Amino acid sequence: MTQRPLLLVDGANVVGSVPDGWWKDRRGAAERLRDALVPLAAAGLAARESVPPWAVGVPLEVVLVVEGAARGVAPVPGVTVESAPGSGDDLIAALAAAATGPCLVVTADRGLRARVTAAGAAVTGPRTVRPA
Repeated sequence: MTQRPLLLVDGANVVGSVPDGWWKDRRGAAERLRDALVPLAAAGLAARESVPPWAVGVPLEVVLVVEGAARGVAPVPGVTVESAPGSGDDLIAALAAAATGPCLVVTADRGLRARVTAAGAAVTGPRTVRPA
């Protein structure tokens, strides 16, 4: 069986990319993002400039990394949720470095982008999974 490409989502960064009142309920915002990611597990991403061809239209292993008040958000079928014990960026960088196949990180954080690309991961912005 072929390994699915890994989609790592920086929950705090993606949630914070749209000013929809997320700060009033961080956990609820993370749960809404988690639920919006479910279809990507089966269908993959849409083609766009910032998405590598290996992530387009193919099933993905989706991992949402949460931190702070969003810790403890439960996984759902298709989306694994990892609660960072400290910095979400540190956990995402570690998961990207440990990936054994193609890995795409969703974040707009420049520092995190540099860390994960150094580990061999590709990066794309929040609008890939959360259109404005």
